Amino acid sequence: MADDFADNRLLLLANEPDEVPVISALLQDAVLRAADLAWEPKARRLTLLVNRFRWEADATRVRAAFRVESVLRLQRRAWPADAMLDLLALTLDGDDLLLTFAGGAALRATVECVDLVLEDVSAPWPASRVPAHDA
Repeated sequence: MADDFADNRLLLLANEPDEVPVISALLQDAVLRAADLAWEPKARRLTLLVNRFRWEADATRVRAAFRVESVLRLQRRAWPADAMLDLLALTLDGDDLLLTFAGGAALRATVECVDLVLEDVSAPWPASRVPAHDA
């Protein structure tokens, strides 16, 4: 399994607005605890440690780090103190990167430029269920 992880580990950089939908698709249905978010204002960095559903693989999840660099300001809406969150989408609205979660929670990161990093940091494990979306 370790060799498989080394061979199939995802590491993506996004530096252009048209690359945001690719990162969004790979993060769709990632889950995280509200506490697994780190906002470092001095470093201008937002980091989320998530359990990413691997849409590109067979019904597995992997621990992944998602970093947003060059963050000038961060706003939270309906952010729970301690809960599990399901990431639905990332969208770019002008200089704002919007992270929308199921249940109404959201983050708005005002960014100087698009500078995103998505990196798998663990070996995959079988997912307990495949996320389903109503049409």
